[in-house]
Amino acid sequence: MVSQHGILLAVNIISDHFGPIVSKVCGCLLRHGALSLQDIVRRLELSPGQVKNSLLILIQHNCVQAYTSPRGAGDRTVTLYLAIFDNVLHRLRFSKFLSVVRVDIPESEVLLEGLLQNGRLTFEQLVERTIFKVSEDSPLPTREEVRMNFNKLVYAHYVERCPKPEPFFDPLAVEQPTSTRKRAPKTVEAVLSLEQKVVCTAALSDAERFSEIPYFMDGSSSAKDGHHAVAGNKRKHETLEVDEDDSIIAESEVLWRINFERFIFCLKKKFCAERKKAKMRLGTLAIWEAFFEANVTNNDNKTVTSPIDGILERVGQKEGGMSMTLDHITSVLNDLECTSTANNPEEFTFDLNKLVETCRNDEIESLVKKKHGQEAYTIFRLLLKQGSPVETDEITDRTILDKQVVHETLYKLWKDEYIDSERVPSTSATGTGSAQFFVWRVKNIYREHFMDNLYHAALNLRQMVNYMAELLLEGSKDEIKLRNRKNILILALTRHDESLMLFHDF
Repeated sequence: MVSQHGILLAVNIISDHFGPIVSKVCGCLLRHGALSLQDIVRRLELSPGQVKNSLLILIQHNCVQAYTSPRGAGDRTVTLYLAIFDNVLHRLRFSKFLSVVRVDIPESEVLLEGLLQNGRLTFEQLVERTIFKVSEDSPLPTREEVRMNFNKLVYAHYVERCPKPEPFFDPLAVEQPTSTRKRAPKTVEAVLSLEQKVVCTAALSDAERFSEIPYFMDGSSSAKDGHHAVAGNKRKHETLEVDEDDSIIAESEVLWRINFERFIFCLKKKFCAERKKAKMRLGTLAIWEAFFEANVTNNDNKTVTSPIDGILERVGQKEGGMSMTLDHITSVLNDLECTSTANNPEEFTFDLNKLVETCRNDEIESLVKKKHGQEAYTIFRLLLKQGSPVETDEITDRTILDKQVVHETLYKLWKDEYIDSERVPSTSATGTGSAQFFVWRVKNIYREHFMDNLYHAALNLRQMVNYMAELLLEGSKDEIKLRNRKNILILALTRHDESLMLFHDF
C-alpha cells in the first residue's frame, strides 16, 4: 500500500509531465486500486473522453496496466486499470538511466532516449526518430546500423518487448490454493501485492521479452518491397518468407519499452560499489572495482557474479594490478564477502541485498542520531539489533546510560513512532498486587514511516524547484539569485533520490 505522501509525490510527477487531468486519473487509481473506466469517470466527475485519453497516455508511458477480470454473474468480464507506482517514480531517474547506457553502450543512447521520452515505440518509429535526430553535418546511419545498436540494448536487457496489453487476471483463482501447486511458490504468491500479480500476469517469457530484431538488409524495411537481401548463406524460399513476415511484424508492429528492472539493478550495483570505496585501501579498491566491472549479465537482480578471468583482466589494467598474484586477489575477494561456490569455483558472487540492508539501517540510525542525539542512537541501535522486546532496566544496564535519560529518550522515540511499548506482568510478583514493567521494541512499520518521510521531503523539494521556475518565468529582478537557489534545490533533490532508491527500489 502506497503512503499518502507517496501518492502526492507520484501525482506531482505526472502533473509535471502530462498535466492536471492525467495526474487526477493516476492519483485516483493509486488511492483506490484497480478501477474500470466507468468507476474512474464517476469518482472524478470527468468526461469519458478525458479519462480514456488520460489512460492511453499513462499506458503509453508504462504508468498504468490494463487487464480483464471477471465481474458479476456468468462469464462477464470487465477491463480494469491499475496504476504502477514504481514506474511513476522511475520517471525521476531517466537521466540516471541514460548515464548507464552512455557508459555501457554509448552508440545506443539516442535509441534509449527515444523510449524514455515516448514510453512505447516500434522499431520503425525508433529508426525514423534516430535519423531525424542526426545533425546536418553528420552522415545518416543505415537501417542496419540502427538495428545493430538496438539489438545491443535488447541483448543487455535494457530494452524489452511490451507486456500483454490486456491479460486475463482472476484474483479469486490466484488466491485459491490448488492441490497441484507446490508449497514454495504458493508462499511467494501470498506476499505479492495486486500490482505485482497483475504485472506478473501481463509479463512475457524471457525468450519473448528479449527477442532481438531479425537480421535483414535495408531493403527489408518495407512490406511492399518485392526483393529482400539476406546476409549469410542461401536459404530455402519457404524459410525466407517466414523470416520476412517476422521481420516486418517486429519492426512495424511490436512495441518496445525500457526494462526498468535492469536499470535499477545497475544503479543498485553502482550504489553498493561506491558505498564501500571510502573505507578501502588502494590495492583492495582496485580489486573491488575490477570485480564489479567484470560482472556478467544474468537474470538475478540480487547478486553480482563475476568470473575470475574477467576480474584478473581488469585488475591488470589498473595501477599496480600486474604485480598482484591470483592468491592475493582471491584472498581479498573473500575478505570483501565475494564468495565462490563449490559448483563453480571460477566465479565469485557478492550479495547486494546484504549490503543494502546494512545501508538502510545506517541511514535510519543516522537520522535518529541527528534528530534526538547520541543517546537515542545508542538505544535505537540496541533495539534494532536485538530484534525482540527489551525491558527498560535492561536497556539502562546495557547502554550504561542514566536511568532518567533512558526514560526521556524512550519517550521521544515512542512519540516519533520509531518504537513501541508494552506493559508486561512481572512473573516474580507476590501477594495480591500485580507488578508490571515496560518492554520496548522497534516498530514493525518504522521503515514505512521513514519512507513516507522520504516521499514528503522529495515532494517538498520538487514543489520548491517548481516555484523557483515559475518566479524565473515571471522575470524576477533577482534572476541570478533564483537560478542559484534552483540549482541548489535540484542538487539536493538528486542526493535525496539516492535515499529514496535505497529504501524503495533496492
